[in-house]
Amino acid sequence: MTKQKLILIGNGMAGVRCVEEILNLQPDAFDVTIFGAEPHPNYNRIMLSKVLQGDTPMSEITINDWQWYRDRGITLYTGETVTRIDKDRQVVYTDQGRKATYDKLIIATGSLPFMLPLPGIDKPGVTAFRDMKDCQTMIEAGKSYKRAAVIGGGLLGLEAARGLLNLGMEDVYVIHNYRYLMNRQLDKRAADMLKQELESQGMKFLLEKNTERITGKKRVEGLQFTDGTKLAVDLVVVAVGIRPNVRLAADSGIEVNRAIVVNDRMETSVPNIYAVGECAEHRDIVYGLVAPLYEQGKVLARAVCGEATEGYTGSVLYSQLKVSGVDVFSAGDIEDAQLHTSMLNFDGIRKTYRKIGIRNNRIVGAVLFGDSAESNKLLGYVKQRADVSVLEAEAASSASGGSDEYVCSLADTETICSCNGVTKGAIVATIREKGLDTFEQVRECTRAASSCGGCKPLVSSLLKVTLESGDEEGQPVQPVCGCTSLSREELKAATAAGQFASAAEAMKALGWRTPEGCGLCRPAVRYYVGATAAVAAPAAADGDLDPTTAAAAAVGYPLLADGTYAIQPRLYGGVMTAEQLRRIADVIERYGVPLAKMNGDGRLELLGLNAQAAANASEALGVPVAAATHGRPVLSVVTCGGTAYERGALRDSVALGAALERRLERLQLPAAVSAGVSASPLHRAGTLIRDIGLVGVPGGWELYAGGSASPEVKEAKLLFTEQEEGAAPDTVAALLQLYSEEAYYGEPLWQWIERAGIVQVRERLLDPRSRRALLARTVGPLRTNEKLGHIINSEEQPKAVAR
Repeated sequence: MTKQKLILIGNGMAGVRCVEEILNLQPDAFDVTIFGAEPHPNYNRIMLSKVLQGDTPMSEITINDWQWYRDRGITLYTGETVTRIDKDRQVVYTDQGRKATYDKLIIATGSLPFMLPLPGIDKPGVTAFRDMKDCQTMIEAGKSYKRAAVIGGGLLGLEAARGLLNLGMEDVYVIHNYRYLMNRQLDKRAADMLKQELESQGMKFLLEKNTERITGKKRVEGLQFTDGTKLAVDLVVVAVGIRPNVRLAADSGIEVNRAIVVNDRMETSVPNIYAVGECAEHRDIVYGLVAPLYEQGKVLARAVCGEATEGYTGSVLYSQLKVSGVDVFSAGDIEDAQLHTSMLNFDGIRKTYRKIGIRNNRIVGAVLFGDSAESNKLLGYVKQRADVSVLEAEAASSASGGSDEYVCSLADTETICSCNGVTKGAIVATIREKGLDTFEQVRECTRAASSCGGCKPLVSSLLKVTLESGDEEGQPVQPVCGCTSLSREELKAATAAGQFASAAEAMKALGWRTPEGCGLCRPAVRYYVGATAAVAAPAAADGDLDPTTAAAAAVGYPLLADGTYAIQPRLYGGVMTAEQLRRIADVIERYGVPLAKMNGDGRLELLGLNAQAAANASEALGVPVAAATHGRPVLSVVTCGGTAYERGALRDSVALGAALERRLERLQLPAAVSAGVSASPLHRAGTLIRDIGLVGVPGGWELYAGGSASPEVKEAKLLFTEQEEGAAPDTVAALLQLYSEEAYYGEPLWQWIERAGIVQVRERLLDPRSRRALLARTVGPLRTNEKLGHIINSEEQPKAVAR
């Protein structure tokens, strides 16, 4: 097979990370060539301040050394700039006279420092702070000069000032045009605390100052401000921001606005040309932080490899930093004008500050100063737009943000390093498998804390508790019940391997102490046996019914507390006809149904029937009824008023709800699952607190999963948007099939998603081969005269149409 030619323009963090993702997906599909303008291999630009401070060599901030490129067969040209792209012939040209053809081209040219258009800006002694060359310029200046000014009070400017102090500069001034420092990341109180701390370290500040000109004859001698004042300095560092490096793209006829315009697949306006990183503009936003750029790289890698992807939909902006030794974190909306209220915690003794921004009872922003251990938790709240009730629950719990107890309380799927997407489970597994015992080893092997370094406290705590806990594999397992010594993991594996014909056969073969089992283990064994059979033969399997003499039990009616049964007619999407209502009313009267009621999920239940009456009543209803064989069925799909009657409706929730219920009616699941379909993001069907929620949006149907209304309220998480109208029921069916195969009996959907990892679940559904395999194992709608012969063909039911 001939490899495709892939060229990457730019040897920075975003582009090379994208190449790594491509090689992970399809290691033998591409011949990769990389052009980098700097003479170095790929390095961590975020850590330049460490080099400037003089205690970190270049080798320590190198991400991929020369050998890494050689080991992967990547052709790397450093110190060489691409000057032209011939998009018609798919050729690039460089300033060294080189010509290279491509099948796929990624532009990752990053950004350039914004140099203020001031008189004297080109004098010797004026520099930016963007790359290794700038670092070297400042280090050399520190050997001869003692007075410096940094124009810009953002993160980069403060780091430059800290580095200059470390170099031995006696007077280092920070010039900022706003009334407080880091005004894009911090509120005023946090900024004032930071200023006070930095002044104690020797920095000097001139706020609300605008520079008019840089003075000096042969080299810089000072600054003159618009208010007429002056400042004598020997070195000026300009750190006021960056601008996307888009000249190459613009000259080559690629669409450019503020940056190179890309769609959700990171494709530019030209076929086979992509852009990623600080040079890319997605939905009118240009990102300059590393975490969004890495998220873009994952999407772009799938696009380049021709694999399905949900696309890049944007990122929540956040900063997790250590400014001159002070931990700082901010995310989302933090300005008081953007908020309805906020929660503040200020400790003047420990010099810590915490602010949580709230709008419409949702957490929309956070600021931490002095202690950023809670940053990952708060970032998760901001991304989810979590309800403020989580703060009350958090206050009632014993886990504190920076303690070892906090990292112990995290699920294995929780992200520890947001920049690199490294989970707690991945870090713990690596520590144990490789016998790691230092933070540096963990950083090297997992990449956690290798970018901005803000998660170092959490990684260190996780290393500490992992080493203290030792090897947990030797701990005794918790059996399912007293009937067996098998844990739920072992029981699931044993029943799958045994291919048993019934629950009784499985319990006998597996050495059950009580032949019939108990109320805890018997339904679990029945479920695992039935689920294994269903996977083996989905078209015919009905699972192990484990029948009793009761007719109702044979068709899986719910057994009630008093020993009677309930029947639950299926009214697809909650829609019914007058004829169906008449028949239901006749059944209630004829069979003396003690109680007929609508439950909280909008489901009609006829309660209190004996076995024979339940069987007869269900047949007389003339509609399908929800029936359990080896697991729990999806009982109903709740819908809102639909396009005709719902304010703000964007899509037909009623029709989709009915189609979804038909698609799911034969699935047997390890726990009860609720589903809802809302016509708009107003969530009128309660879609955010259901196990499955479909929400109509302009681009299709958003699929939410993992919500819960009891015993604790959990907000469902967005998996992705299904753009094809008719594909939504199959997508949900594939998700629930995966859940039915991998979850433990009794494990709620939200708990399984947390254990499996939402990213992993999403990728399984987006992967075409995985999705096809899952759908092939699902069972379709009921057909006439199958096992439950009294249930008529669902396709013969009156079609519900919202008018």
